[in-house]
Amino acid sequence: MVETTDSAHSPPTALDLHVLRLLVESQGKIIGRDFLARQTGLESASARRIDASLVAIRRWLGADALVTVRRRGWMLTDNGHKAAETFMLQQVDTSQ
Repeated sequence: MVETTDSAHSPPTALDLHVLRLLVESQGKIIGRDFLARQTGLESASARRIDASLVAIRRWLGADALVTVRRRGWMLTDNGHKAAETFMLQQVDTSQ
Protein backbone atom coordinates (compact mmCIF):
# COMPACT_ATOMS: atom_id res chain seq x y z
CA MET A 1 0.00 0.00 0.00
CA VAL A 2 1.53 3.30 -1.08
CA GLU A 3 -0.10 6.35 0.41
CA THR A 4 -0.97 8.84 -2.30
CA THR A 5 -2.10 11.78 -0.19
CA ASP A 6 0.82 13.93 0.86
CA SER A 7 -1.12 15.44 3.75
CA ALA A 8 -1.60 12.06 5.43
CA HIS A 9 2.05 11.77 6.47
CA SER A 10 5.09 13.94 6.82
CA PRO A 11 7.42 13.95 3.83
CA PRO A 12 10.41 11.59 3.95
CA THR A 13 13.71 12.91 5.20
CA ALA A 14 17.01 12.23 3.43
CA LEU A 15 17.72 9.60 6.11
CA ASP A 16 14.35 7.91 5.53
CA LEU A 17 15.03 7.65 1.80
CA HIS A 18 18.57 6.40 2.39
CA VAL A 19 17.34 3.65 4.74
CA LEU A 20 14.61 2.73 2.25
CA ARG A 21 17.12 2.57 -0.60
CA LEU A 22 19.35 0.26 1.47
CA LEU A 23 16.38 -2.01 2.16
CA VAL A 24 15.50 -2.12 -1.55
CA GLU A 25 19.11 -2.86 -2.55
CA SER A 26 19.24 -5.67 0.02
CA GLN A 27 16.16 -7.43 -1.34
CA GLY A 28 15.76 -10.84 0.29
CA LYS A 29 18.48 -10.15 2.86
CA ILE A 30 18.15 -9.15 6.49
CA ILE A 31 19.94 -5.92 7.31
CA GLY A 32 20.75 -4.93 10.86
CA ARG A 33 20.87 -1.66 12.74
CA ASP A 34 24.70 -1.58 12.77
CA PHE A 35 24.78 -1.94 8.98
CA LEU A 36 22.19 0.81 8.58
CA ALA A 37 24.09 3.06 10.99
CA ARG A 38 27.38 2.56 9.12
CA GLN A 39 25.85 3.03 5.69
CA THR A 40 23.98 6.18 6.67
CA GLY A 41 26.93 7.68 8.52
CA LEU A 42 25.26 7.53 11.92
CA GLU A 43 26.78 6.21 15.10
CA SER A 44 25.23 3.22 16.84
CA ALA A 45 24.01 5.66 19.47
CA SER A 46 21.66 7.07 16.83
CA ALA A 47 19.54 3.91 16.85
CA ARG A 48 16.43 5.95 17.60
CA ARG A 49 16.85 7.90 14.36
CA ILE A 50 17.03 4.66 12.39
CA ASP A 51 14.03 3.31 14.30
CA ALA A 52 12.10 6.50 13.45
CA SER A 53 12.91 5.99 9.76
CA LEU A 54 11.71 2.39 9.92
CA VAL A 55 8.45 3.50 11.56
CA ALA A 56 7.97 6.08 8.80
CA ILE A 57 8.70 3.48 6.10
CA ARG A 58 6.07 1.18 7.60
CA ARG A 59 3.59 4.05 7.58
CA TRP A 60 4.23 4.83 3.90
CA LEU A 61 4.41 1.26 2.58
CA GLY A 62 2.09 -0.56 4.98
CA ALA A 63 2.85 -2.60 8.08
CA ASP A 64 3.25 -5.83 6.12
CA ALA A 65 5.87 -4.35 3.77
CA LEU A 66 8.70 -4.55 6.28
CA VAL A 67 9.48 -7.65 8.33
CA THR A 68 11.33 -7.48 11.64
CA VAL A 69 13.59 -10.46 12.24
CA ARG A 70 14.12 -10.53 15.98
CA ARG A 71 17.68 -9.71 17.08
CA ARG A 72 18.87 -9.58 13.47
CA GLY A 73 17.24 -6.71 11.61
CA TRP A 74 14.70 -6.00 8.90
CA MET A 75 13.89 -6.89 5.34
CA LEU A 76 11.30 -5.87 2.79
CA THR A 77 8.71 -8.40 1.73
CA ASP A 78 8.17 -8.94 -2.01
CA ASN A 79 5.15 -6.63 -1.90
CA GLY A 80 7.12 -4.19 0.22
CA HIS A 81 9.89 -4.12 -2.35
CA LYS A 82 7.42 -3.23 -5.12
CA ALA A 83 5.75 -0.60 -2.94
CA ALA A 84 9.14 0.89 -2.04
CA GLU A 85 10.16 1.24 -5.67
CA THR A 86 6.84 2.93 -6.47
CA PHE A 87 7.17 5.22 -3.44
CA MET A 88 10.72 6.25 -4.38
CA LEU A 89 9.64 7.00 -7.96
CA GLN A 90 6.84 9.19 -6.59
CA GLN A 91 9.39 11.10 -4.52
CA VAL A 92 11.51 11.76 -7.61
CA ASP A 93 8.43 12.91 -9.55
CA THR A 94 7.36 15.34 -6.83
CA SER A 95 10.86 16.80 -6.45
CA GLN A 96 11.07 17.80 -10.14
